[in-house]
Amino acid sequence: MQISRFPAVADWPALCRRPAADLQLLRPVVQAIFTEVSQRGDAALIEYTARFDAFTAPEVIVWDEAAIAIAAEAAADLRPALEVAVRNIRTFHAAAAEDITADSADIITQPGVRCWARRVPLGRVGLYIPGGSAPLFSTLLMLAIPAQLAGCAELVVCTPPGPTGALAPVIAAAAQVLGLKRIVGVGGAQAIAALAVGTATVPRVDKICGPGNAWVTAAKQLAAEVGTAIDLPAGPSEVLILADSTANPAWLAADLLAQAEHGADSQVILISDDEAVLIQTIAALQTQLTALPRRAVAAAAVANSRAVLVSSLAEGLAFAEEYAPEHLILAVQNPAPLAVQVRRAGSVFVGHFAPESCGDYASGPNHTLPTAGAARAYSGVSVETFTRRITFQELTPAGLRDLGPTVIALAEAEGLQAHAEAVRIRLSAAAEAADEETEELTLSIGKDRGNG
Repeated sequence: MQISRFPAVADWPALCRRPAADLQLLRPVVQAIFTEVSQRGDAALIEYTARFDAFTAPEVIVWDEAAIAIAAEAAADLRPALEVAVRNIRTFHAAAAEDITADSADIITQPGVRCWARRVPLGRVGLYIPGGSAPLFSTLLMLAIPAQLAGCAELVVCTPPGPTGALAPVIAAAAQVLGLKRIVGVGGAQAIAALAVGTATVPRVDKICGPGNAWVTAAKQLAAEVGTAIDLPAGPSEVLILADSTANPAWLAADLLAQAEHGADSQVILISDDEAVLIQTIAALQTQLTALPRRAVAAAAVANSRAVLVSSLAEGLAFAEEYAPEHLILAVQNPAPLAVQVRRAGSVFVGHFAPESCGDYASGPNHTLPTAGAARAYSGVSVETFTRRITFQELTPAGLRDLGPTVIALAEAEGLQAHAEAVRIRLSAAAEAADEETEELTLSIGKDRGNG
């Protein structure tokens, strides 16, 4: 990691640039995969699984509840930890679920015009769980739990099979704790295509959620174009650490490497107002790197990463806001004043004892977060991700009588005559009904007074 000392604000955008793949270069291949899956369904999935995952079978592999249970036996010792993680993640997301899924209170925008909103769960959602060298069972926890709390009717889980066609035991163990009974053994862009268009084995879903490599990200963009919603831009992982003189360089190095080992295209950024911290952290990082099993991957990520010396923590936070990181660690003595100022980050880890790894697995908040600067506008996955908000409005005859002229004037100003007529055609009936309501109310009041 090279240190950039006191860079000018004008140079920040260049320092914030990610080493992301150019998705446009991948698009023709991904488009071909979509076309093949759309036209040939399962047959295309079988061929792509053989080509990309080195597993050949006469049909798409699907693990049912019994197969999941058998695979989970190999990871039985993981179950206690999984149960703690599930409890914490469920507790965090359940706290918001009741408010998110509840109907809003009535809003009377003017007399006779009542409006409200209701959240409804998505019917069928696709959960993509990356596999390969690091089967991300934690992602299954992070996606399935809020989807279950939202009340989604069906979860379609896809993950690549191993070269022998086996389901990763850790994914099976997580699925078992979550009560999931079916997993489809398809990965990569072909899995996203299948979820988007549907095949005989993989049903079409309303929304696709889950991170992945550049191929998966490009495929999710195409899925959105064919009418299937996606959760958020979730590409290569990243972390930005803002540290002061009280930070422990060995801890900082460990946090940086925790993200670097995700993939060669990951990026880690260290910001500090203390040059000694930067130098000592880089030295500790090199030492720790040699002991990592995934050191080649982590080293490639570190080569694309940066350390930046700033004049103050305030300037460091401003740089972090420009970067808009997926993960932001505030490794400072007094993090609270900085934490309340954060506006652009996927998830924030506050203080010296909040390593990002806890958020990846078991502290509670979701780890499926916006990357590549998307935290400027996107939030991480939550119960809300798996719902839709429907608005309602109801007008009484008096409400339409009073509001109608306003709507007619606005519609005619836009040149949309049919809009105006849809109101105008009702106005006489609305006025008559409103007068009858008023007359009935007057008679009722008079009668009540007479009896008094």
